[in-house]
Amino acid sequence: MTPEELKERLTAFGIDVVRFCRQLRALPEARSIAAQLSDCGTAISSNYRAACRARSRREFISRLAVAVEEADEAVGWFKIVRGAELATGSEVTRLFQEAQEILSILAASRRTAEQRDRKNRTVGSAGPPGRQAT
Repeated sequence: MTPEELKERLTAFGIDVVRFCRQLRALPEARSIAAQLSDCGTAISSNYRAACRARSRREFISRLAVAVEEADEAVGWFKIVRGAELATGSEVTRLFQEAQEILSILAASRRTAEQRDRKNRTVGSAGPPGRQAT
């Protein structure tokens, strides 16, 4: 998956989470959860986009780490929504599965970036991702 394809997937997920949270807010006991879920569901995309515009490899890793944290938070909120039966059905299942997949993709990307950073530091390059030291 290219960075552009991942940006589109994360944006689509954010939009779907916002739509899902509109319905979730109808339940008084779920309002604060809906707000938290909406925040983290949309923050994944914005933090990944920021990572893609990073000025250094370290900034890339840092922004990507925030996107991973937000994705993990979304997974956690979906577990609560499902466990408390605030929402049931195929849409919550689909969004939960997508959140788990996104978390896996971003966590793997972060691990790879960190490994490359460690390797490049031993060689002497600490530039932004995808750039060669001159």
